[in-house]
Amino acid sequence: MDISSISNSIGSLSLNTNNKIAQTDDKSFQNMLNDAISDVNNQQVKAYDSMQGISTGKVTNLQEAVQRIEEADLSMRLALEVKNKALNAYKEIMRMQV
Repeated sequence: MDISSISNSIGSLSLNTNNKIAQTDDKSFQNMLNDAISDVNNQQVKAYDSMQGISTGKVTNLQEAVQRIEEADLSMRLALEVKNKALNAYKEIMRMQV
């Protein structure tokens, strides 16, 4: 999951004259989530390929392979935490009395 793409998307939000947030690009929240999930998936695939290369002895740079595996692990953990926070926020909203 690339944090810079998320921060760039957030940075593209600006305040208009009515102090309301206006989206300067047409990228929806769903598209942002889909892009983030596909990034995590691509990193997981690269990590799996690196693990397979390590186990077969085809890796020329072991440090680079281990780095790919760790990056995939961290991106998966981040994605899970984002999911957990979103679910907790949803549950909190559902508990609100109207």
